[in-house]
Amino acid sequence: MALDISAARPDPALLDLPWQVPLEQWPADRLAALPRGISRHVVRFVKMPGGVVAVKEIQADLARREYETLRMMGRLDLPAVTPLAVISGRTDAHGEPLDACLVTRHLRFALPYRAIFSQRMQPDTARRVLDALAVLLARLHITGVFWGDVSLSNTLFRRDAGDFAAYLVDAETASIYEQLSDGQRAHDLQIAHANLAGELMDLEAGDLLDSSIDPVETANRIMHRYELLWRELTATERFGSGERWKVEDRISRLNNLGFDVDELAITTDIDGTHLQIRPKVVDIGYHSRRMMQLTGLDVQENQARRLLNDLDSYRAATDRQNDDEAQVAHDWLSRIYEPATRSVPAELRSKLEPAELFHELLEHRWYLSEQAGRDMTLQDAADDYVNTVLPHKPDEAAVLGVDTDEIPIRVSF
Repeated sequence: MALDISAARPDPALLDLPWQVPLEQWPADRLAALPRGISRHVVRFVKMPGGVVAVKEIQADLARREYETLRMMGRLDLPAVTPLAVISGRTDAHGEPLDACLVTRHLRFALPYRAIFSQRMQPDTARRVLDALAVLLARLHITGVFWGDVSLSNTLFRRDAGDFAAYLVDAETASIYEQLSDGQRAHDLQIAHANLAGELMDLEAGDLLDSSIDPVETANRIMHRYELLWRELTATERFGSGERWKVEDRISRLNNLGFDVDELAITTDIDGTHLQIRPKVVDIGYHSRRMMQLTGLDVQENQARRLLNDLDSYRAATDRQNDDEAQVAHDWLSRIYEPATRSVPAELRSKLEPAELFHELLEHRWYLSEQAGRDMTLQDAADDYVNTVLPHKPDEAAVLGVDTDEIPIRVSF
């Protein structure tokens, strides 16, 4: 068998995998028992020396196309899985050709939607999961990405300071353009609405959806949420020349949504009495980029917002408003953030990623302070949280062996 391996950084360990065997028949000792989403293709999580990878068996031309699309999304800093390699030229023991395989890096702390909903999520949690998908779709569209198969099944979700962040996991039908037309966006939204309603009906039939959630109405609301977000990102705003503060207000609103404004188009009437502004270049990640610049922490957008708020509180509490921001951030990192996250015993650290853990500690401190009627220290909160809350939280190990293909389904769509 003459393998053809296309990879930006080839890993020699890939050669040790049983490529001559159909993926569906790979031995259990090679596999990592992590929850899988629904897929048209055979997908397996595989243990490698450097971690876990996802392997999808697919036609060679489709595998190469998806690999290149995911690489381009990575260069655009879009939330998607990282492609590692395409393995083609496979044959079985009898010399019969096998499909190629696309290899991507496993996204740690991320779960498919069926694994999340199998935990009996409350209606508000379900809304936050779906909101995350709306934000992901708007972010892709603003960058010129036509998804082509928008669905919960093609998405992974990570916790983000009480909310969720969505990642594209299947780019098989995706295409990247300089700019999407209204027709392309409308097509993606039509696909999204049909798939979301169908997937929610699927959950409802499997008794995994709260009875208060109507699948079609919920899909309608998510489309409305997307349209509101898209309008904020792209709409032209007109105001009087004496209301120039509205320029900063528009930028501030976008920042609060997590989007940064790189360029604005500002025009005036002939007589100069009115201004029109429209964002020309926007990109998500305003808070996470600021957090990275100040501390080097690579965290989700809502986590970054929460951490920056705590940094501001630390700055005020230590009366250092006039000190260099980077120096204050360094001190906060070494005196507050790192001691708190490191106070968790090693055996519990796989429960939550550090930034999400810190968010939980801040929430727990507020809860304890409310109970005690006085301000509790972060160390007090950490000690109590580790003893009473964290041991009962699920982690990746808690879902080992839970294959979402085995969660009951009673309808198809």
